[in-house]
Amino acid sequence: MVRYGFDSEKYLRRQTDAILRRMEEFDNKLYIEFGGKLMFDYHAARVLPGFEPNVKMKLLERFRDQLEVVICIYAGDIERKKMRADFGITYDMDVLKIIDDLTERDIAIGAVVITRFDDQPAAIMFRNKLEHRGVKVYVHRSTKGYPTDVDTIVSPEGYGANPYIETERPVVVVTAPGPGSGKLATCLSQLYHEHGRGVRAGYAKFETFPVWNMPLKHPVNVAYEAATADIGDVNLIDHFHLEEYDERTVNYNRDLDAFPLLRHILEKITGERSRYRSPTDMGVNQIFFGIDDDDAVRTAATQEIIRRYFHYSCDYQSGAVEKAAVQKVSILMEELGVKPEDRSVVIPARNAARGAKAKGKGADGVFSGAAMELADGTVVTGKNSHLFHAASSLVINAVKILAGIPDGIDLLSINVIDSLGHLKKDILGDKMLGLDLEETMTALSICAATNPVAAEAVEKLRELENCEVHLSHIPLPGDEVAFRKLGVNLTSDPCFASRCLFDR
Repeated sequence: MVRYGFDSEKYLRRQTDAILRRMEEFDNKLYIEFGGKLMFDYHAARVLPGFEPNVKMKLLERFRDQLEVVICIYAGDIERKKMRADFGITYDMDVLKIIDDLTERDIAIGAVVITRFDDQPAAIMFRNKLEHRGVKVYVHRSTKGYPTDVDTIVSPEGYGANPYIETERPVVVVTAPGPGSGKLATCLSQLYHEHGRGVRAGYAKFETFPVWNMPLKHPVNVAYEAATADIGDVNLIDHFHLEEYDERTVNYNRDLDAFPLLRHILEKITGERSRYRSPTDMGVNQIFFGIDDDDAVRTAATQEIIRRYFHYSCDYQSGAVEKAAVQKVSILMEELGVKPEDRSVVIPARNAARGAKAKGKGADGVFSGAAMELADGTVVTGKNSHLFHAASSLVINAVKILAGIPDGIDLLSINVIDSLGHLKKDILGDKMLGLDLEETMTALSICAATNPVAAEAVEKLRELENCEVHLSHIPLPGDEVAFRKLGVNLTSDPCFASRCLFDR
């Protein structure tokens, strides 16, 4: 059962005050580099139970009249169609989604900046698409002299070669779909232009994790390290801050490595000693002050680390990450004294798969199991058969329990199942005839039109949001997409669900 440990409203009050104070220090022109997800920050919501996934957007709404947003995207990410895994969409599509979300909330959008632009065809097409829809687009090429020649970087040939982004409001939030998108370079380029125009603009960093004023090895900070194992982030004590103030704070390796150069650039731009004596000084994050139950947060963060272990294990099996990412999270788990089986739904899912094998109920010779923990702590299981994927069986069983429907009552009409099977086999030529979860939910909604019991089950689908789910196999596309829409926290063992190399 969920135990809340974070107060989003308390956090919002602290965070609003911190940004206002920082803005006042810089002649009311502040560029804030927003790290992490601007919206739907599910990592934060999982490690800080009670954190609203869209709390950052609520923060922006409080500054609506003083703020505009600049969105950065790296041209190389457009070209290679980099994905945002939690949504299953590419970075360029996520930029469109961010624009829609901001527009819906009446938050001003200054521009989209395509960074490290090198005339990539896909980036040109994306720029054209945005401009045809009335969005201002700027392109920034790689900065000449970066990272060693500061005199060139801070010159007309360096940042001065970038077009100045016209902004009107005192706070400019610079955000992106993900890391490596050029947010910092965009902020510094703007500072160069602003100071050249006589505006004493400033820079600040808003980064939720790691939490600077929590212990280095607190599970919340360790969960950040686990989440970034694929890009090699490491949490460290900010030695600059320790030396300057004799205070232990936490930052991560990339910020610590970049700080001397960043401070040098800031001082070159402004012509004065930087007020920032450490990476910690640059931040405005107040997330720590929203935590009101440390034990609940520790438990939640530990579970997130286990989830990351499964995610990286599957990504490694699929060829998406190196084995080092899996090994790193394994070490983090060992340090905390936890193992994969400490996730409550892992053993039941594996037992369900063994149950399918014992009964000889499988598809393509593969026997799969699934388990879900409902909000009240009840664990439900499902296994695959010639009719259903394990994920489909699981969700059907779960909504039956939530609706109080006896197990012996069928929710799906055999005629609907046969019709879908005919479509898959005889019309579309699919080899795997069992219904995946997306197909099963469609069939359930069709049956609901004439079956009141099925209609009641459909309504219970919404109660599956945030439930924990584990599969004994890597989910097939139709299962993964459906689980994402349901909003469950999904993990799986790094085993393929089919012997086929090509999954339709």
